Amino acid sequence: QRRGGGGGGRGGGANKRRREGRLVGAQVLSLGADVLPEYKLQTPRIQKWTILHYSPFKAVWDWVILLLVIYTAIFTPYSATFLLRLVETHTATCGYSCSPLNVVDLIVDIMFIVDIIINFRTTYVNSNDEVVSQSSRIAVHYFKGWFLIDMVAAIPFDLLIYRSGEETTTLIGLLKTARLLRLVRVARKLDRYSEYGAAVLFLLMCSFALIAHWLACIWYAIGNVDRSASAGIGWLDTLGDQLGKPYNDSITESGPSIRDKYVTALYFTFSSLTSVGFGNVSPNTNSEKIFSICVMLIGALMYASIFGNVSAIIQRLYSGTARYHAQMMKVREFIRFHQIPNPLKQRPDIRPVLHLQRIHRDPQRRHGGSHTG
Repeated sequence: QRRGGGGGGRGGGANKRRREGRLVGAQVLSLGADVLPEYKLQTPRIQKWTILHYSPFKAVWDWVILLLVIYTAIFTPYSATFLLRLVETHTATCGYSCSPLNVVDLIVDIMFIVDIIINFRTTYVNSNDEVVSQSSRIAVHYFKGWFLIDMVAAIPFDLLIYRSGEETTTLIGLLKTARLLRLVRVARKLDRYSEYGAAVLFLLMCSFALIAHWLACIWYAIGNVDRSASAGIGWLDTLGDQLGKPYNDSITESGPSIRDKYVTALYFTFSSLTSVGFGNVSPNTNSEKIFSICVMLIGALMYASIFGNVSAIIQRLYSGTARYHAQMMKVREFIRFHQIPNPLKQRPDIRPVLHLQRIHRDPQRRHGGSHTG
């Protein structure tokens, strides 16, 4: 019986270790904060077609959705401004499926819709630290939470609205920016990495670059709208004259290339946000000047909220090294004061010296412990 009990204990221990390994793997991959606590290693009873929120499948799926959201945050404003005429031309000549961007956008919309369906079947942790697997409670919890944002971000506006001209294409591009609402959810999930200084610094720099990218797209859209009514004084006309590629209303493809326009717009927003503008790209029309004022205000706020914390983050990164050097200085002072012999002083393992230092500070340890009445 003892042998059988020992075998059962070993089998139970192996199963427990396997569950712990799966839990640790899912926790490493997971982007969410609601991970099953370690003391709840028992597999909960779930209904059919229900997904555990800490399962490896859900963790991998969250990473896929994160990559799609990053793609959306970068390419949706870019395609809605810089590639607007190109997409319209391809759609008018050979249909919706001719443009690769339209196909990719359709795939992204389908993935976002599938994500909504998966969220309706994914468990969550309630306020009592219990895993909820009932479908009705999961649906109510999702409806009260992120359903509205996910639904608006997944609407395929380019399929629902018929393209009948440049105005309709512009409207579709603006409506597709609703996908950026998913960034709010991603930002909430990335809060779990706020305890790591290097991760926070990387996320802050990425946020700064992403905002500069969005502002560059808006800056180009303003210049493109003002070009027809600015009598050739807008920043796009100035750029065309500087590059030797002036605009000609009789030629559709005249003017600077898309790469030249995007690089110049991004250069202007970065220089304005960092308050280091050189004046070679300057606002000329009233709309451009008003937008430049807004960019300067945004840059000042970003300096206060982001770059003001960079020094604190870097200091936190090197705080461990500073504590180590301070402790080593105390050890050297202890060695010099007590005249520790050279063989002991030159040993690479300084833990015995630290132990001697603790004994020196606590006289009761010299007698093997504290005295009892």
